[in-house]
This record gives sequence, structure tokens and C-alpha cells, in this order.
Amino acid sequence: MSLIRAEKSILLMVDFQIRLMAAIDRRDDVIANARRLAEAAKILGIRTLFTEQNPKGLGGTVEELAAQDSRDVIAKTSFNCAQSADVTSKLTSGKQIIVAGVEAHICVLQTALGLSALGHEVFVVADACGSRKPENRAAGLARIDAAGVEIVTTEMVLFEWIGDSTHEHFRQVSALV
Repeated sequence: MSLIRAEKSILLMVDFQIRLMAAIDRRDDVIANARRLAEAAKILGIRTLFTEQNPKGLGGTVEELAAQDSRDVIAKTSFNCAQSADVTSKLTSGKQIIVAGVEAHICVLQTALGLSALGHEVFVVADACGSRKPENRAAGLARIDAAGVEIVTTEMVLFEWIGDSTHEHFRQVSALV
């Protein structure tokens, strides 16, 4: 286990799409935490990638998150982002991949396991992940944890990214919580 470092991080936001998010349990909380992560990443200059599963069918990224840099939105059909060359080509070796998204027991699970198998250090942000049913979310996170991928929370990520109350962006980042 290691601390999450801003200079080593890439934030991967998995499938926060309009039609999908409408059915997600605790949708508002999941989106609010994802937004905190995205805003902190922007403040700290951390690259953020958004994926969209079959966007023609499920729509684009939800409005609350869509304001991010559209150059880093990647359409995909595989549930596992690690099977998408468009995604993996943007992931530098030695980086820590911070994963948030939906659904926890499908795309987040397969992505976390896939990226870990490729040798990436992966952290799944539990409170920024959702599923339609709470039991599926719990099972997905339990399986991710059992596979040795670290489960973290939004606040853990934010405060590990800044690391110290004297950090130049401490006030901006801490204001997000």
C-alpha cells in the first residue's frame, strides 16, 4: 500500500452517463463525490479521463460532470476499460489510477481488475461508485477489495493528493469537502 500522490495520479471516471445514472442508487451522492474528485484534479493539474459505454444508447456524460475537458472523453463498448486501446494508450506506466464510476459490479470491477493485471496501481473510490442495486455495489466493491485493489474514499484521495495543510491549493481542495 502506498499513499496516493497527485504527481503520479490519473483520474478515470467510468461511465457517468445520463441514461445510466438515472437508475443508480444514491445517484446524487455518487455524482457529488465524482464532481469533488474532478474539481480537485483540475485544481491540481491531474489528468482526468472520462469513458462512455455505448454513448449512442446510454447518452453522454451527465451535465454535472460534462463541463470537463471533452478531449479526454473516450467512447467504448468493452465493460473493462483496460481492454480499450483508446483508454490504455492514455495511461502512463508508473501512474496511480484513481477509479470512480458506475456500475461498481460491472464496469468498475472489470476495469479495476484489468488495470491491476496490467501492472497499474489502482485505487477505487467507493463513495464515488454506484450501482442500480445496493447489494450489487457492495458485492462489486468486496470483490475488488478481495483482489487486492485498494478501496478509498473521496476525502482520502483529496487529502492524499495535497498531503499537507501548507500545500498551495489546500484551501481550494479542502473547500470541496
